[in-house]
Amino acid sequence: MALHHHKDRPWRVRVDDEDGTPCGAGVLLDDRHVLTCAHVVRYAGAAPGGTTRHVRISSVACRPEWTRPAHVAPGTWVHEDGTQRGDVALLELDEPAGCGTRTTLWKAPISGGTVRVYGFPHADPLGMGADAQLAGSGGREGEWGLMKRVRLGDPWIERGYSGAGVLARGGEFDGRVIGIVVADFVDGDAKAAWMLPTETVLMYLPRIGELGFVEGDPADELGRSRGALAEDVLDDPLRLALTQELTRQLDSGRPGTVVVGTGGTTAVGDSWLVRLVRTADPASRATVSDAELTGAPGDTVLGLGAIDAAYDARGKSVADVCGYLARRFGLPNGDADALAWQLLRRRPPACLVVGGVDRAEDPEALVRELLGTLAERARSRGLRLVLGFEGAPPQGLAHDVSLDPEPIRGSVVGSVSTAQAQRVVGRLAGEEDAAAALDQEWGVRFFDPPRLPPRIAPRLRVRLAVARATEPSPELTAVHDRAVAARAAVADFDRALRRMVETHQDLSSTLELHRVRAARYFGDEDRRLAELHAPAARALQTVPIRLVDARRAVRRYTDEVNRRIEEG
Repeated sequence: MALHHHKDRPWRVRVDDEDGTPCGAGVLLDDRHVLTCAHVVRYAGAAPGGTTRHVRISSVACRPEWTRPAHVAPGTWVHEDGTQRGDVALLELDEPAGCGTRTTLWKAPISGGTVRVYGFPHADPLGMGADAQLAGSGGREGEWGLMKRVRLGDPWIERGYSGAGVLARGGEFDGRVIGIVVADFVDGDAKAAWMLPTETVLMYLPRIGELGFVEGDPADELGRSRGALAEDVLDDPLRLALTQELTRQLDSGRPGTVVVGTGGTTAVGDSWLVRLVRTADPASRATVSDAELTGAPGDTVLGLGAIDAAYDARGKSVADVCGYLARRFGLPNGDADALAWQLLRRRPPACLVVGGVDRAEDPEALVRELLGTLAERARSRGLRLVLGFEGAPPQGLAHDVSLDPEPIRGSVVGSVSTAQAQRVVGRLAGEEDAAAALDQEWGVRFFDPPRLPPRIAPRLRVRLAVARATEPSPELTAVHDRAVAARAAVADFDRALRRMVETHQDLSSTLELHRVRAARYFGDEDRRLAELHAPAARALQTVPIRLVDARRAVRRYTDEVNRRIEEG
């Protein structure tokens, strides 16, 4: 008997019709089971009610090669033609493959990262690899994750790749299968494809979980119940406004920490937050119809996979929270400091939601050891972090946006209309956007820059949505006054940072002017002047830039240039 050998990734198999014509790809889970697309089985004529009962499974990574007849396992052919839903089937081999392979499908974030797929295009029935970039959702409806081409001219996904395993490349899940290819799109130079994540596959085929083929923690561990979206949550104006504001914040891709209130006198609860998270959850998407998603109000549905991890901290220890996040992101399960360090350096940056922070087993320890560090550095590291509190968040917790549902208290003197309040809040929002852009360009470059004030406009828009329903409302005046005060704070920040920018530009111009003068008088090879110029240039270029040190270094250089010129 010939000795059996594997190439890399022995789970790669081809799905043929009974005559041996390639129809697509599959993932060999063990000697008896293959995961593939339902439409691949239909192409082969072996779908329920088709012209035949069998397909043929052929190895491409084993020596000697083997082929086996297979059929659809009862109740495992899931396909809704013309939609971005389902399209998965589990095949049972009539005879064991004898390969000894066992493949794990991993639950993993799909918001970004590079993957590789191996399919069987018409020109190469032995198989060809193609790289792709995960791009989250391909639209508001459906449950397929979008993949985009990495480089123009590289091999791309086409018919024959459907059913292929999607293999993570780089990062914590490197070399692991995180889903299967379900469709391709080609329109001239525009090329894309779609995948079905492991969590969605599991919803349709729970048997693969029962057989032990799935590992990893789910994207959504928020709320006490699982599954479908909560009904009637958006009928309440406050919950609707909170949902829309948080959706805009997350959809913008803007990094930072958002603190949300889920308790207090408004009794708003967290049902709106749980619902929003589930619109992005690959598992929950399988329980929600396209009509529910497309019929929801604007800015109340996130793209598939937009939230990488969501966890309910109520009653949980620091170790519990750390354990979930470590498992979800494929990180070593170390202490909170080590986990925070890794999450802040993860690429692509993560999007996290932690609810019930102040109802954790030890809220102070959770904030002190983990969440406070993440909140403080989220914006500078690209992380998007949402922290939910039933009561007031701890004083001093760094945040970039506060979606506090509580009414805004202030003066009841004077009468402000909805239009007046909206106008000043709109101006504030524009100024906050400009300040954030300035901070992103320059604030991160300086040592000890002025701190960007938290965005106030999102919370004010939430309260406006409630107050305008009962106009005339004394809260409109409070909203107006708060916006005016916030505009003043943003203006102070803008002036302070621009002063630093102008100082830096003045020093850079002065240094260059004197370098040119020195070259004209003494040439470019003057050693003494070069020794003074180099540290001055470094001080103006090395982040974080310390303007005090840079000014001192520039002054030393310019003084020496002027002295030498004066001495002739």
